[in-house]
Amino acid sequence: MKNIAVIGAGTMGNGIAHVFAQFGYEVNLIDISQEALDRGLTTITKNLDRQVAKEKISAEDKESTLARIKTHTDLAKGVSDRELVVEAATENVDLKLKIFKQMDDNAPAGCILSTNTSSISITKIAAATSRPDQVIGMHFMNPVPVMKLVEIIRGYATSDEVTNTIMEVSRSLKKSPVEVNDYPGFVANRILMPMINEAIITLHEGVAGVEEIDTVMKLGMAHPMGPLQLADFIGLDVCLSIMNVLYDGFGNGKYAPCPLVVNMVMAGKLGVKSGEGFYSWTHGTKELVVADNFKK
Repeated sequence: MKNIAVIGAGTMGNGIAHVFAQFGYEVNLIDISQEALDRGLTTITKNLDRQVAKEKISAEDKESTLARIKTHTDLAKGVSDRELVVEAATENVDLKLKIFKQMDDNAPAGCILSTNTSSISITKIAAATSRPDQVIGMHFMNPVPVMKLVEIIRGYATSDEVTNTIMEVSRSLKKSPVEVNDYPGFVANRILMPMINEAIITLHEGVAGVEEIDTVMKLGMAHPMGPLQLADFIGLDVCLSIMNVLYDGFGNGKYAPCPLVVNMVMAGKLGVKSGEGFYSWTHGTKELVVADNFKK
């Protein structure tokens, strides 16, 4: 397997394309606009430059990696000769089902269809295709070029052969794949999102401030960053979407999103991507937001 496609040139998609290309795969990077593709390539180039500066790869490695990435705005053409497709579009179930139907209609019969979803049922996604045994989850962690973990999620019908193939493909990227079963949030987000939600509830109830909550988790639990800062990096809209998947999937009130995160998302305070969340991220620096904002 050497010919793959990645659908979505955003944060996750360009990172996935970067890693596959770096390890010798021919990559078709697909998005709906050339502008989005150009932004994705710019990010890949900057990240490769960072690797060169740290002497993790050579300048020649950078150029060969970029040469293995081709861009497409036509999904049908981009997947028509691929052996593996990795979907990395927005975490929206209706959008993913639509994309998987298109992938199924246009990819070769033997092509494995995978999704980078962090919470949506693989079984549900697979049911939108005529090849549910060839549909699997490949949940990469952000930033993809750095993080070693890949959650491999098999749906109800995913075959052993496809699962074993994707485990080996992940290892070929110098990643550490972990096989998990198809339940809401899988493992990573089933554990992470309730922690982030509880941190938001703690802030909302006035137990402590943003910086204090994050400091407790960093210094007391040896986390590299606090849960509120992490939520800003993930995107509060993405966090809310995953929390809703958990809430809907388990039907348990303990998974209900805190009203504060709901209000922040409605107000467009999404974290790093919007410039403000629990922190202000203007000009590449991190500053605390006025505390009164979190009492609403």
